[in-house]
Amino acid sequence: MIDDIYYQRGFSDPVLKDDYVLDLVRPFMPSAGKVTGIDETGGEARTYAVDNDIILKVQRPQQLRLSTSLEKENFFLKQLEKYDSSISVPRVLGYGKEGTLEYTVMTRMPGKAVLYSTLTDKQCESMYFELGRTLRKIHSVNITAFLESGLFPDIDTPSDMRARLHFCFNRVLGWRLNSNRIVQADIEIANEQALPILERVPNAEIITPVHANPGLEHVFVNDAGTFSGIIDFGDSYISHPICDFRSIPVRDRSMLLAGYSSESEISDNFKQILNAAYALDSIIEVLCNKQR
Repeated sequence: MIDDIYYQRGFSDPVLKDDYVLDLVRPFMPSAGKVTGIDETGGEARTYAVDNDIILKVQRPQQLRLSTSLEKENFFLKQLEKYDSSISVPRVLGYGKEGTLEYTVMTRMPGKAVLYSTLTDKQCESMYFELGRTLRKIHSVNITAFLESGLFPDIDTPSDMRARLHFCFNRVLGWRLNSNRIVQADIEIANEQALPILERVPNAEIITPVHANPGLEHVFVNDAGTFSGIIDFGDSYISHPICDFRSIPVRDRSMLLAGYSSESEISDNFKQILNAAYALDSIIEVLCNKQR
């Protein structure tokens, strides 16, 4: 399990000029006309919108870390396209490196992120259902090429599930502590409550490539509030599918699970790990609610 440490903090991070952006895009999309926007909200990457349907995604050098890779995202998206072209993810048009610049040219996901959308309860339920169905397809991709690629340094084995859940639990506790959502005394309470849950976590029956953070900033809906797809696979790793459930609020996971299991039931082993993650994340939510 890899900690998020940025190891090129001193590198410059200039915004690319429009002409240069188009020079990078046009070998893959000769019809590219103009830069229509720049999105700086991604953290590890900056994206440039070209026309209405193209994205140039550039790795921000001072935000480079072991867990993030445009090459890895490029590989993941191409594997998904080979496996099932109906999966609603961006399509890679081109990938390259020019000097210290690493970039991907891809199709633009229609609509906008759920985080910036207002959905009715019915639209929200439908969105989670379709997200669950999509994640099930993503988790069904053949793992062999991923393991052989050498692009995924963070790989769990079936016996790593207890350690993975504990790692994620402690990391979220640290985030909440740093944001003043909880206090240090809460850490001890949380760890005491988590111990018996972690002790019951079984070895995993399946390990698969996971998105890492299919949260509401990466899930898109169209103007009608209908699910349109999921973006940003640059932090992906190999572990149990439950890792992709943990970006979703505890209260909403039943809707996600309904879509995930709509075409094929999950196993008892999966349910055990799912319930353990639910219990651990509920501990944190209860503590955070106490602080409000």
